[in-house]
Amino acid sequence: MIIQIKDGIKLIAISIISCCAVFVCNLFMNFNIDIARIKGLISNPEVMTFYEAQLTMSRVTCAVSGGCLLLTSVIMLFFYIKHYIDSHRKELGILKALGYSNIKIAKGFWVFGLSVFTGCGLGFASSYALMPLFYKVMNPDVPMHFNIILALYLVILPAVFFCGLAIIYSCKKLKRPVLDLLRDRESSYAGKKRRKEQKDKEQSFIQDLKQATVKGRPALMFFIALASFCYSSMMQMSFSMDELSSRMFAVILIVIGIILACTTLFLAIITVVNANTRSIAIMQAFGYSWKDCSGAILGGYRLLAYIGFAIGTIYQYLLIKSMVSIFSKTSADIPEYKFDTKSFVVVLISFVIIYELVMRRYSARIKKISIKEIMLK
Repeated sequence: MIIQIKDGIKLIAISIISCCAVFVCNLFMNFNIDIARIKGLISNPEVMTFYEAQLTMSRVTCAVSGGCLLLTSVIMLFFYIKHYIDSHRKELGILKALGYSNIKIAKGFWVFGLSVFTGCGLGFASSYALMPLFYKVMNPDVPMHFNIILALYLVILPAVFFCGLAIIYSCKKLKRPVLDLLRDRESSYAGKKRRKEQKDKEQSFIQDLKQATVKGRPALMFFIALASFCYSSMMQMSFSMDELSSRMFAVILIVIGIILACTTLFLAIITVVNANTRSIAIMQAFGYSWKDCSGAILGGYRLLAYIGFAIGTIYQYLLIKSMVSIFSKTSADIPEYKFDTKSFVVVLISFVIIYELVMRRYSARIKKISIKEIMLK
């Protein structure tokens, strides 16, 4: 078997994202099921309006957070599978030359779904540790129950879905000529396309390398922007939740935002540096400074990071404004939500400091790359 259990365990980032998604969704979905049990006991129109508002908020939260994190997990799974296939071209080419079909090889990729099962299981279990406090904040009159059906929807089905998705996608990515795999090179079409782009636009080596680094791995562009998006939206929402809802929601948003941002950012940066070690070593051998190497490899992602931060700011503003408008129907005491400029400035400054420090930290790794070590590989 090509893919081993340890290869699936390496996908810690997907496990973390799955854990965060199930943690949030299980809290709200369990609450929705339990609150539906007391609907027939509600006779007061104002209480019924508040009940409907809570259901709507829970559904929106599950749909938005679960949907976004599901999409992120799918993209990350595709990235890992493509990276694995690119790193094992020769071994896969030998198997295909020996007569193994694409589907037979792809069946081994089911283990990539184990990371989802692990993350979903941890998120499902940890959410019940916080459940009593969550119910107390949302509605202390609602009795808490353990709804086992959610284990099927939030743990078993996602794991099965991702296992099947991993097999289907890997089968598609294995449809390459055997000679290209054996020679450890990209497909002829990709090579022609890259040469055509190089002919169409002549520019300096540093600028060309910077653009090639960014364009060569579109998934990493998404991860860099996603890390900024998560930090921006979650941190700014935490300020609003502390005032509009409770400190518990603020703490949850801060923890999840930092975990998601750090996970995706570190994954992207480590992958970028490791994938370009040969280019960095050659640049150093030809006299390029550490600043030139760092700018060529990591500098091209800075604009994407700030774009992700801006999108996260807009997203959190629209989401909170819609939530406030839903609950304003239940009470006239809820004030109109306005953009929090103070929290935006604080989060922006902290983001710039953290992002630049992380980039500088990983730029320092470039100094340690030796051309002798690279050439011996």
